[in-house]
Amino acid sequence: MGRARTIARRTFLVGSVAVVGGVAFGAYLYKRDVKNPLEADLQPGEATFNPFVKVDAQGVTLITPRADVGQGAYSIQAHLLAEELDVDLADVRIEPGMPSPAYYNSVVAAEGFPIAATSDTLMARTGRGAAQVMAKVMGLQLTGGSSTVPDMYERLRHAGAVARETLLAAAARQTGLERDQLSTQGGAVVLPDGMRLAYADLATTAAEIEPVQDVNLRDPSEWRALGRDHQRTDIVAKSTGTQPYGIDLRMEGMVHATTRTNPALGGGILGFDAGEAEQMRGVQAILPISGGFAVVADNTWRAFRAADAVKADWGPSPYQGDSAAQFADVAASFVDDRQDSRFKDEGDVAAALEGAEVLEAEYRIPYLAHAPLEPMSVVVRLSEGVLDIWTGTQIPRFVQDGAAAVAGLEPEAVRVHVLMSGGSFGRRLEDDYIRQAVEIAVQMPDTPIKMVWSREEDMTHDFPRPLAISRARGAVAGGQVAVYDLGIAAPSVSASSLERLGQPAIGPDVAIVAGAWDQPYAIPDYRVTGYRVPPMVPVSSWRSVGASGNGFLHECFLDELCHAAGADPLEERLRLCRHDTSRKVLEAVGEMSDWGSDPGAGRGRGVAFTLSFGVPVAEVVEVSRTDRGIRIDKVFVAADVGRVLDPVNFEAQLSGGVIWGLGHAMNCELTYADGVAQQDNYHVFEGMRLYQTPQIVVRGLENGDRIRGIGEPGVPPAAPALGNAIFAATGERIRELPFSKHVDFV
Repeated sequence: MGRARTIARRTFLVGSVAVVGGVAFGAYLYKRDVKNPLEADLQPGEATFNPFVKVDAQGVTLITPRADVGQGAYSIQAHLLAEELDVDLADVRIEPGMPSPAYYNSVVAAEGFPIAATSDTLMARTGRGAAQVMAKVMGLQLTGGSSTVPDMYERLRHAGAVARETLLAAAARQTGLERDQLSTQGGAVVLPDGMRLAYADLATTAAEIEPVQDVNLRDPSEWRALGRDHQRTDIVAKSTGTQPYGIDLRMEGMVHATTRTNPALGGGILGFDAGEAEQMRGVQAILPISGGFAVVADNTWRAFRAADAVKADWGPSPYQGDSAAQFADVAASFVDDRQDSRFKDEGDVAAALEGAEVLEAEYRIPYLAHAPLEPMSVVVRLSEGVLDIWTGTQIPRFVQDGAAAVAGLEPEAVRVHVLMSGGSFGRRLEDDYIRQAVEIAVQMPDTPIKMVWSREEDMTHDFPRPLAISRARGAVAGGQVAVYDLGIAAPSVSASSLERLGQPAIGPDVAIVAGAWDQPYAIPDYRVTGYRVPPMVPVSSWRSVGASGNGFLHECFLDELCHAAGADPLEERLRLCRHDTSRKVLEAVGEMSDWGSDPGAGRGRGVAFTLSFGVPVAEVVEVSRTDRGIRIDKVFVAADVGRVLDPVNFEAQLSGGVIWGLGHAMNCELTYADGVAQQDNYHVFEGMRLYQTPQIVVRGLENGDRIRGIGEPGVPPAAPALGNAIFAATGERIRELPFSKHVDFV
C-alpha cells in the first residue's frame, strides 16, 4: 500500500492526465468523512472535534495542516480558527499536523490543470472540482503553490465553529442551561450571570459529546481580527532570536552527521579513502550512503572538517555538464517533436505575421538555486522498529513513504515531526536529504542523529529552478499590439520530480508556460507554445514555479511590442486587458506610481503584470542611471487576493516577493562546469543587499471572486518591471538574466 499510495499522490500532483483519469473511481471516496487522526492517542480530559482542534486542561491547540517556512502560515491558520472559536490568538497553541490524509490540500492540485484562473466555464469548474476530489482521495498533504489561505479559509473557520458550538453544548449539559442562554468570548463560555467557563474546563464534558456539525460561519462584517492589522504569532520569538528551527533541535545522546555526494550531479562514487578523516578528533564513524559517504562526529563542525578530509573517487555525471552546452540543448528544442503544449492559440498567428513587419527577440533565464538560510537538516532515530524524523518539510506524507522505503518499514512505523523551517522557496518539497539521514540511522540504530548539510553541499546539490529560452515574434498595427507569438523551451519540473520516484510524467507540464499562456490579454492573434527540453540537471519547484521566469519572458517582449507600436506600456496593457479584476490592479499601480508624469532626467519607470496562482499583480519599478550604475529607487505593487485577511503579512509577503524577484534578476545564476555547480555560497550567489533595497509601496485590492494566497505572486512581475525600467532610463533592452551581465547596480 505504501508504494502505491506514494506513486498515486505524486502522479496526481504533477500529471494532469492521471488526475482526470482517477475522478470516476474516486468520487464516492470524496464524500466520505476523513478519519480524525487526533482520536488515536487522546489522553483523558482531551477533546477533539475535527482534525484541526484539540482542547484540554491547558486550553486550545490548533493542529496546523500547512507548514510554516517563513511565510506566516502558522499565524494565519491560527487566525482563521480563532475568529470562529472566539479565542484570543495568544492563547492558541500551535502544533504541526502529522502525516495524515485528513490534511489533504484541495487547492494546490488545480495548478496541474491547464485552466486559466480567469476562466469560469463549465469545463474549468469541472476541472477544479476534479482536482479537489483527487486531492482528498489521494490525501495530498503538501504546502506550496500559495495555497494555504485559499485551501484553509473555510475549512479552519468551519473547524473553529464546530469546536465553538460543541463547547457551548458541553456548557449547556454541565450547567443545565439552554444553548440560547450562552455565548462565547475570549476562550470561554459566558453564562447569563456573567460567569465564565473556560474552554479548558469544558474539555472533559465536550469529549463525551458528538461534535455539532450544523454550524453557520460568521459574516465578514462580524469579524473581530481577520482583515485587520495584527502581530504574527512568531514575531516575538523571531525578533528575539528564540524561535527554534529544525537545525536547533537537541537530544540527549545525539550525534552529529554530514554527508558528501558526487559534486557532479547524478554521478556515483567509485570508492573513498577515509584514513585521515577517521583519525580526526571527535569522529565516530564514516559510513557509505547512496552516491557518497556520511561522517558522524560529536559536533557538526568536526563532521564538516572530517568530510573535507575524505578522499573520494567520484564517477562521471550522467547530465550535460557545461552551461553553454545546456543552453545549446534548450535552443535546439524549438522543434515540433518537442512541443509540449499550446494552451493559448487565438486568431491565426501564422497568417497575421505574413507580410507584417515582424519584431523578433530571444530571451534567456538561468538556473537558480533555492539557497534557504537554514541549510538542509534533519534529526532521525531508529529504535525498536520505529523511525522518528524531525525536520522542516512541506511534504510530510511523502517523507513518511520515502523514509519507510529506505528503512524497510511500513509507513505507519515512521513518525514525522514537522518543525519550523528557516526558509524553503520550494526546496523542502524534496526529501533527498532525509533519505540520506535514514541511511545513516539504519547503520546506527538506537541513536538520535542530527544530519546537517554544509552550505556548499546545500547549494551545489540543489534541484534548481530550470533554465529557459523564449523566442518571440510579434507585430503591431494602428498603434496597437496586434500579434504575439511566444515559444518557451525549458526542462520539465514535473518530469524531473517524477523521475526521482522512478515514474513517467503523464501529459503536458503546465509549469513550462505558467505565467505566460494564461494572461488576460485580448491580443487578436495570440499564441503561446511550450517546448519540453530533454532531461538535464534535475530541477524542482522554486518560488512561483514556472511564472517566476515566464513573467520576464512574456512581459518584456510585450513591452517591446508596446514601444514598437508607439503605445504607452501601461495604457496598452489596460486596453488589452479583458479581466476586470486585473484591469483594476493595473489602474491602481498606475495611480500609485503617478504613471505618465515625467520621472526626470536619467530616470525611468517600467511596468509589468503577471497573473499567477489566480492573483493579478502589477508592479512599477523606478530606477535612476548614475555614474556607478543603476539604482532602484522605488517599487509600487498592487495585487488582488479577493480579501486581504492579514494586511501586515500581505504587505510583508509582497515586499519580500519583490526583493526576492529583483535580487535574483539583478545578480543570481547557477552555472555548471563538468557537471559541478559553480556557485556554492552567498558570496557568489548574491541577492539584493540592504542598501540596494528600494522603498516598496503596496496596495491590496478586494475585487476578486475567490480568496487567494500571496506568498508567491509578487515574484514574477519584479524582473520584467526592472528590465522595462532599465530600458526606459537607458534605452538598452536586456534580454537575459541576470541583469548584472550588462549593467552594474548601486
